[in-house]
Amino acid sequence: MEIVVDVYHFTMDFPKEEVYGLVSQMRRAAVSIPSNIAEGFNRYYKKEYRQFLHIALGSCAELETQIELCSIFGYIVDSERDKILEKLDHETRMLRNLIKRL
Repeated sequence: MEIVVDVYHFTMDFPKEEVYGLVSQMRRAAVSIPSNIAEGFNRYYKKEYRQFLHIALGSCAELETQIELCSIFGYIVDSERDKILEKLDHETRMLRNLIKRL
């Protein structure tokens, strides 16, 4: 959920024309990560849990792409980009390890 907080904070200063574009997409992708983990965890079957973890992985990849675009457009500085991408990489590795163990 730390990633969600970070995304909300750094998208607050984005240009107004991005509110319904990139900002909305990034916030939905970020919220999707912990939401799918939680929903999958509460499923009865491991196969369902795994499916939700795969969806969370997809949201990680989507958010990573969007963060790179923000950097290209000059909406975030490189140090901010690197910080959030490091957190996303860590989240992705944890999800992949959890999927392997199920």
